[in-house]
Amino acid sequence: MEEFLALGGNPTHESLAVLAGRLLVAAVLGALIGLEREIKKHPAGLRTHMLVSTAAAAFTIMTFEIYHEMVDLNADTIARLDPIRVIEAVTAGVAFLAAGAIIRSGTDIKGLTTGAGLWMAGAIGVSAGAGFFSVAAMATVLVLIITIVLGQFEKRFLEDEDET
Repeated sequence: MEEFLALGGNPTHESLAVLAGRLLVAAVLGALIGLEREIKKHPAGLRTHMLVSTAAAAFTIMTFEIYHEMVDLNADTIARLDPIRVIEAVTAGVAFLAAGAIIRSGTDIKGLTTGAGLWMAGAIGVSAGAGFFSVAAMATVLVLIITIVLGQFEKRFLEDEDET
């Protein structure tokens, strides 16, 4: 750690163990969603969801760290600090990536669930990066229920017999 600081790095407000834990939680929860997509042979799978979730967590962590550093420097001269902007930026970035997963061929549209899963991976990453593990875990469980359980329900009861 001290080698990094000697190179001009900044100390973090949170301990390295806390930061590593947040990134790891984001990666693992993103992996759970990505694994389901991977098993179903969708274009955005395990690594993509892990990267999206971990990137969102890293952006969130950096937002908090920069905020604390700026407040510690001199709160009176800070023009405007708004950590919520990171959520807007992550949402926009992930939405752009998710849109790339959506393919339209005539009247058939594919990739909407994958795109939505990427968007959720971003939200889960923001939650984990902010340290709200319970929100991140509950969101992951809901994503898995939606994609696995409801996916099976749709196949069994809602798809046309000609499409199988």
